[in-house]
Amino acid sequence: MEDNRDKLIPAQLAGYTWELSGYASKVPFANEDSLTMREVRNVFQLDPEPPQMELNDYICKAVRKRDLSYFSFFLHHFEKRLNGVIYHFLTRNGYDRYDPARFLDYKLEVLQMLLYCLPKFDPEQKTEFLKYAKHYIRDGLLFCRMIGEAGSFASLAEYRRVRQIGAIYNNSGKRRAEVVSAFAAQSGYKDDSVSADELLTIAQRNRSIVSLYRTEQDEDGEETGEDVTRDDSWNYAEILWNGIQAKAVTAAFEQLSYKEQWYLEKRNAICMTCGRVSPLSTQSTFEDLAVDFEGTTASGAERFYRRTLDKLRLKLLESGVIHTVTLKQTERRKRNKK
Repeated sequence: MEDNRDKLIPAQLAGYTWELSGYASKVPFANEDSLTMREVRNVFQLDPEPPQMELNDYICKAVRKRDLSYFSFFLHHFEKRLNGVIYHFLTRNGYDRYDPARFLDYKLEVLQMLLYCLPKFDPEQKTEFLKYAKHYIRDGLLFCRMIGEAGSFASLAEYRRVRQIGAIYNNSGKRRAEVVSAFAAQSGYKDDSVSADELLTIAQRNRSIVSLYRTEQDEDGEETGEDVTRDDSWNYAEILWNGIQAKAVTAAFEQLSYKEQWYLEKRNAICMTCGRVSPLSTQSTFEDLAVDFEGTTASGAERFYRRTLDKLRLKLLESGVIHTVTLKQTERRKRNKK
């Protein structure tokens, strides 16, 4: 696919300045060959804290003053929301959302799309930039996914059509001719260069490589992205490694024995060194833990794990990071002999 944004963006941003003297990266990359999720989640964070403004005001100032430092301030405050958008997109499409390299690729693609649409934004129209940019952000996410798939597509529009006809074929259970006819009628597709039948052939070829057809449709019939205008995203990895909590949890974890640390990491599928959280499908069962540490049973491994959790919880209580409430049953009454 031909992508000329690398030529268009510099031309569109001619006359803009991007000066951030006095600011530094809050979480710099320690080793570019070994990325961590903590680094890529905070790639736009600045130190010291930028001036407080509404998100849309940063963009308006950036366009009116032709000063991209305000765009950097916007990214600083928008980043947490953007992380949530990418998390949800990757999860919905069956990807490992805790792959730092892939996550950074998606993030930088969205950055490029934001820079592409920024000069076209008119602050005088009284429209929020995120609503204006929603389509561009979604295209950036789809473009990244398209590049990672098996097919060769002439454009993002063709890629959308391939996924749409693939979804119809996969979900309807109809014969090929019926699906091609239904797709042409539903979408009004008329393209002499690539027929609807050829689109379905491409979709079937990719079907064995990646699951293309679990899609969510918006009012235009396209795959919908997350709502970037609403800040309702959170994840427990972000909470765990945020600020003082990360230091307190790490300090308490380091006071445990090697066996206790190993049990917690394997059972919870988390690396306490880098903060990477793996899918729960990779967590070790108590049977696996019992085999790795000989001389115990699955129930013994579970009891040891529970005791280790209590020990870690006690240390966090002592540090004042968490508070717990103990509930005890004081009585039990039978009703109707039950």
